[in-house]
Amino acid sequence: MPATYSARHQKTVPLWAIGSDFMAYVVTENCIRCKFMDCVEVCPVDCFYVGENMLVIHPDECIDCGVCEPECPAEAIFPDSDDRATAWAEKNRTYASVWPNITRKGEPPADAEEWKDKPGKAGLFSTEPGEP
Repeated sequence: MPATYSARHQKTVPLWAIGSDFMAYVVTENCIRCKFMDCVEVCPVDCFYVGENMLVIHPDECIDCGVCEPECPAEAIFPDSDDRATAWAEKNRTYASVWPNITRKGEPPADAEEWKDKPGKAGLFSTEPGEP
């Protein structure tokens, strides 16, 4: 078995993935007004940051393990190499530097299910920080 490292919440990742030059995952507009936070619970390195109406991933902390992507009910998370992530990569970097880190799943907005599959939410993006 390869050597591993356990993060704060006893999540284990292979040592080869830490500090490597991997791409990052990016949270996109599908998260806006949904903020389900299932992704936060599975992240082995706690690289999610919370805004008023969405989450972002810090690209320098993400180890590209990909465990968050299938956990997102809104299908808002993509690798930064995916065209759907391009417009959101810089927002993730910028706001991960100023919003609070979130390490535990909270309650999603009451109307999250209603917003889950709505297209064109980019105009609703808020720069305000959220509550961890």
